[in-house]
Amino acid sequence: MTGRHNSPDENNLWRLETPGADGWPRTARPDDPGKFFMVSADGHVQEPGDLWRTRIDRKYRDRLPGAAMDAKGNQYQKSEGFRPLRLRNVTFEGEDGLRNRSGRTPEERIEDLARDGVDAEVLFPNKGLTIWATPDPVFSQAMCRVYNDWAWETFGDFNDRLSPMACVAPADMEGAIAEIQRCAALGFRGLSLPCKPVWGAPDHTHLNYNLPDCDPLWAAIEAVDLPVTFHVSTGRDPRTSRGNGGAVINYAVHSLAPTMEPLANLCASGVLARFPGLRFGSVEAGIGWVPWALAAMDEAYLKHHMWVRPKLEMLPSEYFKRHGFATFQEDKAGLDLAREHGLVDNFMWANDFPHHEGTWPHSSAAIERTMGQLSDGERAKILGLNAARVFGFEIPERYRNQADVAALTGG
Repeated sequence: MTGRHNSPDENNLWRLETPGADGWPRTARPDDPGKFFMVSADGHVQEPGDLWRTRIDRKYRDRLPGAAMDAKGNQYQKSEGFRPLRLRNVTFEGEDGLRNRSGRTPEERIEDLARDGVDAEVLFPNKGLTIWATPDPVFSQAMCRVYNDWAWETFGDFNDRLSPMACVAPADMEGAIAEIQRCAALGFRGLSLPCKPVWGAPDHTHLNYNLPDCDPLWAAIEAVDLPVTFHVSTGRDPRTSRGNGGAVINYAVHSLAPTMEPLANLCASGVLARFPGLRFGSVEAGIGWVPWALAAMDEAYLKHHMWVRPKLEMLPSEYFKRHGFATFQEDKAGLDLAREHGLVDNFMWANDFPHHEGTWPHSSAAIERTMGQLSDGERAKILGLNAARVFGFEIPERYRNQADVAALTGG
């Protein structure tokens, strides 16, 4: 690849560690003629820095997320929803710098993904993850529309391989339904909703996805037949902890863990009985917690039966297995539990390109480190076939002679 590093720097050498793929009928290696069909169920665009400022209604421009400077000359990230965050100059070098610079154009993304063995990608905002970081849902919806317009202009012609999710601010119910219908008509393959419809700390008085107030939203989504995604770090400020260990605490507790809430809201509330066509999933939050969460919901449903309303036709875990999914990058703990808990059909791999939490451009090594305990067919589902089924990707002809691909496509 022109201008690209072929080997990692010393800080990224660990990414090459692998036990190998001896005995695997198929692998994730890009040069393997029998490579798996692979979909990264979570990637991030590289929006222009001035995207919202140049496109949004003038009345909102002073409220946009961005950088501000205090009297001492220190720069801070400003947003209506995040606490002020001091911006520090961090130099990204070697492969870390390469990740920061990659994926700027659709053509470059396709080249970068091919290097990693990826055939198709589900796309989410990058800077735009702050479009929900405001208590004003109408303002949030305006930012969503700007992003959706740009995303379709940029990736619409590449939607067979690079598929952005349409962002929606659900607390603006009328605007959300209109945006869902507009984006479905354009050709988007899925929707991205925040983990909580109203930005901020938990508040029982707020609208939430388990309440019948959201039925018009679910009806609109079911009508357009698009899957719903809930990406980490949306719904409330993930930068809640400060001081020692804050970076780790915020990532594990305040970013990843809250992604459980919308899944529980849907599986335990009767929404899926009323709207059986819904498909939904958590994105970038991992999968190791999913078996525990499903067991915890079932335990609560059975042991707290005297308080549970409404009574469900199935256990919450069964609703998830029928309607839900979860994406991960490297999560051996979750993969170890996938077969035992009947979740092979619900898990989707992603390389999170170009983020540092991801596995690009050494995904095959990461897959070999974490998926050796799975069968060939289980790996095929998790690496691409589950995502193809949920998001409607057409599988290229080169894979049609593989038995599980032929079974899925009817070939």
